[in-house]
Amino acid sequence: MSTDSSTSKETRNPAVDGTELIEFKDVTKRFGNNVVLDNLCFNVDSGKHVTLIGPSGSGKTTILRLLMTLVKPEEGTIKVAGDYLTHEQRDGKLVPASERHSREVRKNIGMVFQQFNLFPNMRVLRNITEAPVHVLGLPKDEAEQRARELLELVGLTEHIDKYPSQLSGGQQQRVAIARALAMRPQVLLLDEVTSALDPELVAGVLDVLRDIAHTTDITMLCVTHEMNFARDISDDVLMFDAGRVIESGSPEKIFSDPEHERTREFLSAVL
Repeated sequence: MSTDSSTSKETRNPAVDGTELIEFKDVTKRFGNNVVLDNLCFNVDSGKHVTLIGPSGSGKTTILRLLMTLVKPEEGTIKVAGDYLTHEQRDGKLVPASERHSREVRKNIGMVFQQFNLFPNMRVLRNITEAPVHVLGLPKDEAEQRARELLELVGLTEHIDKYPSQLSGGQQQRVAIARALAMRPQVLLLDEVTSALDPELVAGVLDVLRDIAHTTDITMLCVTHEMNFARDISDDVLMFDAGRVIESGSPEKIFSDPEHERTREFLSAVL
């Protein structure tokens, strides 16, 4: 992974081959006059766990939203698994992507949001199987078998027939994690997944994510203020400020011996 300022076998995603999986090249994103990402370049290799840290408003969540095509960049390009995400080649030229093209590339990505976003009218099992059946076209029996394996992974087997309203916040977030993994994405995006939880529920969700990080080959891109979690699961940590990566390195380097004064200021405030 480089930067530039200008479970069981059945539940594992495809094997890691060490290739570049995500590439941001000269990406700029504005909201009105506010430049949220400023000519951003970085990449993430297959199988790596990369955590984005920095103050609120520094552009971290915008990166995840761009990867989910919830917003589009004003400038620059994004690639996932070698394919352009928000652009496509047409008649030898790079043009804005059709929704069909972006949707196909986006199949490689799963995201767990701050809010759980479960379907309130569906039981846990159907919340997990709905997308694999209707988006991936999996047979219902196969989707349900995968869902049961994932519910075992996140420790919720006994809640398979409950509605979201019958679960705690931590349990709902674990269902959301299982739902994202059910699509067998190459990349799992985590956006402050414990920020909406009561403090006593945070540890259980982080333990599930640690288990996924340590027992599967899935690539993870994580935005979090849980610095101990970031230290535990990350291969690389990127420090953001004002829409740019100002420092990157191993967790040991960033948390124990940061080079940039802004990084030291931020960590002294959150650790």
